[in-house]
Amino acid sequence: MREAPPPYRGEGPHALWHVSDDYSIRRFDPRDGKVWAIGTRLLPLYWFPRDCPRATFWAESKTTGSHVERFLGGDPGRRVHVVEPAWLERMSTQRVVAYRLPEQTFVENEDRFWISADPVEPLELAELGNLVARHEGAGIELRTEEDLLRLWDEVIGSSLGFSGIRLRNARMPA
Repeated sequence: MREAPPPYRGEGPHALWHVSDDYSIRRFDPRDGKVWAIGTRLLPLYWFPRDCPRATFWAESKTTGSHVERFLGGDPGRRVHVVEPAWLERMSTQRVVAYRLPEQTFVENEDRFWISADPVEPLELAELGNLVARHEGAGIELRTEEDLLRLWDEVIGSSLGFSGIRLRNARMPA
């Protein structure tokens, strides 16, 4: 099992979540036999508009001091999320919600995701609000980078823990 990122400010207890820009979902039916969810610790990896490419990283037990210094400013407890500058305005204005899901039918996989083969009805709907402000409130550093794919290559070549989502949507440098 991969190591989880460090806790964030206001994290709260473990729960399972599904994040979406669709606030009208009443039931999650399996797609390709699966309903996907994430635990509370990983929830910030989805505090973005759906198609937003992002590189996220943090220190793990195997992370070297030089990588902590280079990527995390010397703070091994820091979580960093990086997007292209053009996404910041959408992060402030686009509506994104988190559905809390019942845990009974879910099983965790080796990549820290939770999967259910059964349909799932949400227990709660939480409006996430301004996603830039949400990052700030959680103490998660939100950076911008024009060449996100170059940074991503550096991160995955390091000893950091990481998650990259929707990177196929990143702009290619000129």
